[in-house]
Amino acid sequence: MKILFDANGGDNAPFEIVKGAIDARNELGVEIALIGNENAIKSSLDELNETAEIVNATENIENNEEPAFALRKKKNSSTVIGLSLLKEKKYDAFISAGSTGALLAGGLFIVGRIENVKRAVLPTSIPNLKGSTLVIDSGANMDCSEDLLLQFAKMGDQYLKINGIENPRIGLLNVGVEEHKGNSLTKAVYPMLKESGLNFVGNVEARDISLGVCDLVVCDGFVGNVMLKNTEGTAYFVSKALEKLVAKSNLSQETLKEVGSLMANAKKSLDYSEVGGAILLGIKEIVIKAHGSSDSKAIKNAAKQAMSAYETKIIDKIEEIFSR
Repeated sequence: MKILFDANGGDNAPFEIVKGAIDARNELGVEIALIGNENAIKSSLDELNETAEIVNATENIENNEEPAFALRKKKNSSTVIGLSLLKEKKYDAFISAGSTGALLAGGLFIVGRIENVKRAVLPTSIPNLKGSTLVIDSGANMDCSEDLLLQFAKMGDQYLKINGIENPRIGLLNVGVEEHKGNSLTKAVYPMLKESGLNFVGNVEARDISLGVCDLVVCDGFVGNVMLKNTEGTAYFVSKALEKLVAKSNLSQETLKEVGSLMANAKKSLDYSEVGGAILLGIKEIVIKAHGSSDSKAIKNAAKQAMSAYETKIIDKIEEIFSR
């Protein structure tokens, strides 16, 4: 498997991207290539005393640029060139910590949608008391129809099945668990999910997701992204509040050490770098969106996700579902 890494994208580019790609090659055995500013990439490789294939891309699409316009204007960007090479089958996967909007738009317009799939979707896994819950959509589609949410549920269901969950429990994110609750969108999609043949468990409130009441929660990208960022903020607040309480306590050194270890494990379960990124589901090739603040560890773990998608043939499985 050969992975193309976007060395222009992300807050810590290019060095952390380059290091993560090298770590992926050394630890996972994948072939790698780096796309971006050639001189900057070479400098990072020299610092690491490593070599790698480089694809020169003189432009970068920033987060504050309108995605569709930037894709048309910046033909020499790492996003446009990288996705074009992916479409041409020069590489098996593309990983970027750059602009989410540009990556999504490029995935749709350059790589192309799977036949009968209306939109690509961004699933994100968050921890719960029993394991994890997949949130779909987590930010790719701000406005959705009921047909889109049903498609998201089908793609998420297949994704979880190939990742070892035999019959995923699917919940609809809502303001209450009763069937009649919600806005016009949730009320419209509820009966569709109920009759879909999927293992639909009904409406789910945001506070119950952490309890593990479902394996997959379906929502539009606006609601999903707000919920995820609130979860991140709450986790940070709780972590800092506990640190302050422990610092003021009269616990013994032995107990403090044990508490510190427990807190470290809790933080690890919430660390985005442990997951690496999110796959764009619904397009014809493997594209992984890494967190904008990704370090080398996150990039290496994004490569793990790409490997899993490649080995389990997730694209083929989704194509099969939507060809019926």
